[in-house]
Amino acid sequence: MDNGQDCVQIGENKFISKTTLLMHLKTYNLYYEGQNLQLRHREEEEELIVEGLLNISWGLKRPIRLQMQDDNERIKPPPSSTSWHSGCNLGTQSMETQPVPSTQPVPPTIEVTECEDLSEQCSEKEAEMEEYEGSSQILRTKSDAGVLRRGARRSASDQRKIRRHRFSINGHFYNHKTAVFTPAYGSVTNVRINSCMTTPQVLRVLLNKFKIENSPDDFALYLVHTSGERVQLKRSDHPLVLRVLQGPCEQVSRIFLMEQDLAEEVTYDVAQYIKFEMPVLQSFITKLKEEEDREVQKLRTRYTSLRCLIQRKLQCLPEGPTCM
Repeated sequence: MDNGQDCVQIGENKFISKTTLLMHLKTYNLYYEGQNLQLRHREEEEELIVEGLLNISWGLKRPIRLQMQDDNERIKPPPSSTSWHSGCNLGTQSMETQPVPSTQPVPPTIEVTECEDLSEQCSEKEAEMEEYEGSSQILRTKSDAGVLRRGARRSASDQRKIRRHRFSINGHFYNHKTAVFTPAYGSVTNVRINSCMTTPQVLRVLLNKFKIENSPDDFALYLVHTSGERVQLKRSDHPLVLRVLQGPCEQVSRIFLMEQDLAEEVTYDVAQYIKFEMPVLQSFITKLKEEEDREVQKLRTRYTSLRCLIQRKLQCLPEGPTCM
């Protein structure tokens, strides 16, 4: 079979036929009919490519760190600006100006602000920051986080619209006090990928989306089933294709982002016992111990009888060598 034309690669030396994948893809899109999680497919040079959004659940136990470079960037005012912008006037109205004595010629495009006005505006900015920090959401930086706000102050509805257009980790945005935090376990995010992308590439896309400083090598993707079975996706696997083959229902299986060194795989046999209560598990251990003791006793009895038989045979042999 020609793997390049008739099959789609899902892992190292693992392929699936285009017909089978398209059949699963049809079922997948029917499940998400009318939603943005539907996947599209096309063919380029006789290669089938599937693309769309992939849901990934957070399963981290250690905090992650968000990048802060946007907050350190300085935005220069355009040449047409008529006032000096400082770090204290973000989100405030234009500062009042104090005329300069007539003895000093002043260019008409430059205005000077008094220290008293700066103090008042700094106080307004601090109050605004306290309001954000006191909320349940974590402000996250984005490429437009350092852009200066000019003109009139935005209304509360406008600010909510701006925040909705920023990427957030399940409603948690970035600010200085919460640059390091742990996403809620089981909360879901998504990334736009295609079927050609491998596991490391998907990890880089996810971390770059939220400007996470941690290295992609620190994380791994796991396919977690409802039964408790947990399988780590290999570096050569293609997560989007595997998701389609597993089916669309996330109540059956989900893809989790976990730490590389903390998470471990759980086989199907072990997963059968995970959801039992401790007393039930203890009874299982007791039963297994009793069975082990019975098997040990059988072996001891068997080898004891063999030892006695050998000793009797040895006693029957003549003491000296026989002469021919």
